[in-house]
Amino acid sequence: MSDQDSPWKEALERYLPSFLALYFPPVYSAIDWTRGYEWLNTELRQVVRDAELGSRLADVLVKVWRHDGAESWLLIHIEVQGRPETDFPRRMFVYHYRIFDRYNRQVVSLAVLADDRPNWRPDRFAYDMWGCRLDFHFPTIKLLDFAGQETVLEASDNPFALITRAHLATMQTRQDPASRHAGKIRLIRELYERGMSRDDVLQLFRIIDWMMDLPEVLARLFKQEAEQIEQEKHMPYVTSVERLARADMLIRALERQFHFTMPEEIASRIRGTKDVAMLDRWFDAVFEAKSFEEFQQRMEP
Repeated sequence: MSDQDSPWKEALERYLPSFLALYFPPVYSAIDWTRGYEWLNTELRQVVRDAELGSRLADVLVKVWRHDGAESWLLIHIEVQGRPETDFPRRMFVYHYRIFDRYNRQVVSLAVLADDRPNWRPDRFAYDMWGCRLDFHFPTIKLLDFAGQETVLEASDNPFALITRAHLATMQTRQDPASRHAGKIRLIRELYERGMSRDDVLQLFRIIDWMMDLPEVLARLFKQEAEQIEQEKHMPYVTSVERLARADMLIRALERQFHFTMPEEIASRIRGTKDVAMLDRWFDAVFEAKSFEEFQQRMEP
């Protein structure tokens, strides 16, 4: 799975303060959020593009400001592992020193471990030979540690509490699609009942739908039940599962075909399109256009 395929990265970029408040409270408290923040993902791609660093679920670099007025750079890495990987700490170090070396900036590296191995908790890269010593530590959180805290997560209005519950439910139902389907319906119903904004409902709906993938038969049943919930809650503005899925598929196809990260204004236009037939025409145009600029021309009426 690439960064661009990851619902984690999308959630992280939309809900950065909520992410840090839930997972890294000391970092959240040290930041002056009134000054906003600035994404530096172009800089991140430039320094790691030639490194053999393996597959990542989500990597982002962001500039924030502390309460004393100084700026800081945060490197946030989300790792999903089916098994412990001995090279992970080295990769964290490589990211860190490459950014420091190129931009001469102090970097705070953070890692989220979303795997299913309770005892795999890497948090340092170190070596010591002939008096030459390196000891690089990085803060981590383990999503499995939230298991058993469902009551706390359910009571929280932090969007990442809901995302964490979806992730845990996905892990717990790997061999039980029926239970995953039931859990997904519960989360979606709760999402509609929380009184969130239209944009938040749409965003979190898509993330949960993406995370909690279902077999085809249950996916069709989920679609019907989700549409019924929309009708019950009188929320016609919530886009159907099918249209959202097609929009996301189109965005991923564009990013892969033209090797770039989709501009948010174009992504918003695609996701906001209610005409499914138009989405299908745009999807065909992805493979007919010779450049993204030509594709944009084809998007015009």
